[in-house]
Amino acid sequence: MDDSERNDASPRGPWHANLIDGSAAARDVLQARDIHGGIHFHRPTEPSFSVTPRQLPYSGGRFVNRSGEMGNLDRIVADDHEAPASSAVVVVTGTAGVGKTSLVLHWAHRVRDRFPGGALYVNLRGHDASAPVTPSQVLDRFLRDLGFPAASVPVDLEDRASLYRSITADRRLLVMLDNAATAAQVRPLLPGAASSLTLVTSRNSLSGLVAREGAHRLDLDRFPDEEAVMLLRAVTATSRAADQLDELTELAQLCAGLPLALRIAAERAAGRPLMLLRELIADLKDRSALWDVLTAETEEETDAMHSVFAWSYRALPEAAARQFRLIGLHPGDEFGLPAAAALAGSTIAEARRQLDVLVGAHLVEQRAPARYQLHDLLRAYAVTQVQQVESTQTRHDVQRRVLTWYLHTADNAQSAMAPFDRYPLDVPAPQDVVPLAFDDYPSAFQWYLAEAGNLVAATRTAAEAGFHDLAWRLSVVLRAVYMHQNAFEDWVVTAKIGVSSAARVGSRAGEAEAYESLGKAYFQSRRLDEAEACHRAALEIRREIGERFGEAVSVNALGLLGLRRRRLDEARTWFEAGAAIFGELGDRRWAALLLSNLAETQCELGDFHSAAEALERALTVFRSLGDRSGEGNALFFLSWAQRELGLPTDAHASISAALMIAAEEGNSVWEAHWLVELANVDRAAGRPEDALRSCERAVSIQRQLGDRSREATALDRAGEACRDLGRTDDAIRLHEVAAGIHREGKDWWQLSGTLDNLACALRRAGHEDRARHHWSEALPLLAGFDDPQAASRRHRISQELTSP
Repeated sequence: MDDSERNDASPRGPWHANLIDGSAAARDVLQARDIHGGIHFHRPTEPSFSVTPRQLPYSGGRFVNRSGEMGNLDRIVADDHEAPASSAVVVVTGTAGVGKTSLVLHWAHRVRDRFPGGALYVNLRGHDASAPVTPSQVLDRFLRDLGFPAASVPVDLEDRASLYRSITADRRLLVMLDNAATAAQVRPLLPGAASSLTLVTSRNSLSGLVAREGAHRLDLDRFPDEEAVMLLRAVTATSRAADQLDELTELAQLCAGLPLALRIAAERAAGRPLMLLRELIADLKDRSALWDVLTAETEEETDAMHSVFAWSYRALPEAAARQFRLIGLHPGDEFGLPAAAALAGSTIAEARRQLDVLVGAHLVEQRAPARYQLHDLLRAYAVTQVQQVESTQTRHDVQRRVLTWYLHTADNAQSAMAPFDRYPLDVPAPQDVVPLAFDDYPSAFQWYLAEAGNLVAATRTAAEAGFHDLAWRLSVVLRAVYMHQNAFEDWVVTAKIGVSSAARVGSRAGEAEAYESLGKAYFQSRRLDEAEACHRAALEIRREIGERFGEAVSVNALGLLGLRRRRLDEARTWFEAGAAIFGELGDRRWAALLLSNLAETQCELGDFHSAAEALERALTVFRSLGDRSGEGNALFFLSWAQRELGLPTDAHASISAALMIAAEEGNSVWEAHWLVELANVDRAAGRPEDALRSCERAVSIQRQLGDRSREATALDRAGEACRDLGRTDDAIRLHEVAAGIHREGKDWWQLSGTLDNLACALRRAGHEDRARHHWSEALPLLAGFDDPQAASRRHRISQELTSP
């Protein structure tokens, strides 16, 4: 369950990316040190992420020539393997098809062992027909690939870049940024250590990287005739040893010395060993079927590409040619084998056979098992061919089929990844669409990771092609996946498309679903005003069309907004209204969910008897349904209520049961959050040593999760436990760290409480002036809150400031 349905232990969308480089005070406190009782608050000297990415795609075989360029690249890495030469960035530039990616990949595989931190790779699609990949999207993926928890990746580009630099600061990484368009697209992706090496390929000069980052630039020229002939001979030697030098030279010249064209031509020649080379050359010169859309750097290069692509394409068997041109209708440039089968309306085995033909002809690249991609020039050619050869109706049918395949496969993925949160897809899969099925969360999650970019592209393509019924449903189906990954950028993009597409086809229910998805994305990314506008729009539509279930869902979302803003009376009103609707509808789980949210609000308001009664009812439902998340969260709130009611034994039993669920489910997010309540219970029972141990564990986990707000809460509770133990100096330091985190996060309610705790510790240590300073800072922070707990805190601090 996500934050948009329940205010539970789900990650909150951290606002602070600087996980490693905290304030000076944080460094002092979090260094490994003994707080008199063997309790250690460690500050790791390097990120505690153990993932070592190995992402370099397969570089292929038959790599010839480029010895001079390879030598230049060799000189970038020092012989001592400890540090590169003067620059940690290399930019390889050159015209389309000149072999930039092949060269860099081949060299990168040679030196990858010099980079024990691993290798990251991304195709930035800077010259693709679709939108280039943004730095924010890349950083989101790179952070996950380096082991950072997906749900804790920051929202803003600047925060993501800062966190990326911190995580990579002590790692020796090899980073390949393929097909960049601009220096601005590259700059945020540079790692944080001079010992790392970044390889960039681009058709543009990227002079800004040379000027500002001191990058080396290597300009890649076309092969001269001699080297072009060497490449042709390397491919054709075993089947065409008798080919004459003058004919090979003519073939090389027709390919304009471009390695992409040369390899395609060589494979064509090698596949026809009994055909005279001069006949193949004459065929290549026939321009009757050339495509004239692509523009290369020069007319010579354009003609060469036109000729070679058309020549190789015409030689394909019809089934392979059809598969190739239909790939032009795929929403992204990289695709999996099942998607290729969906395009062709064939079996996976048949699609594999045709792709093997295309890979052999160098018209398609295989970059990983069952994963393929097209060079952007070849993709443009495939698009042209499918437009020329296939009828409008056929193109319509093929595109709808593959987009429907993505929709229903995404539906199966959300069912495996978030069974309680999924949107129930209301259209069955057509007979000619065979979506993938997933047995468990890991398999569904791996599919999502591989297809994340294509899912956004599919949603956008569906809208642009007029398949608005598919576009809005895709956006809503993806909601259940995105909410558990905090994939805010993709989430917002697809949700906005969903709102527009649902409106285009007049689906008011679909429009409300898409608004709800967009509202949840904004809520989890802390854009609360925008979240409220979306949820109010969804509520208005649902009331208009009489959709009671959706109305109650929107009411709950508005209640959570009130709770997040600490407008507690408002939140309580919303939750009570939502619970009543779900009760009328007989939806036991949602009714229990609203009871839990209402109970948290009642706890904040000090109505602990009502909260405990509501939670006991909710627990009965969650247990009967096997909803372990709901059960654990209700137990967490029940412990809070029981503790405040003076029932420490009952409270300890409740929070212990919640932590048992976290352990059984292997959920460290729940464990870290609920451990702080265990610490509260132990303090209330006079066991501050036990409380401190729970806080230590909570701090350690929250630091790994990257949830700085909850880490600060755990540190603050640790400070209270230290104060109970008479360790006042330690308490002061811990409260100071927690206050700094809350202050930077602009969490004024939590900051006011932490400043109060800090002032109490300072007064106990005899620092009266400093104590009054912090109480003076805390008091105005409380002006925006009007609930009983805020009033009580405000009154007590005022008394402290006026006391002698």
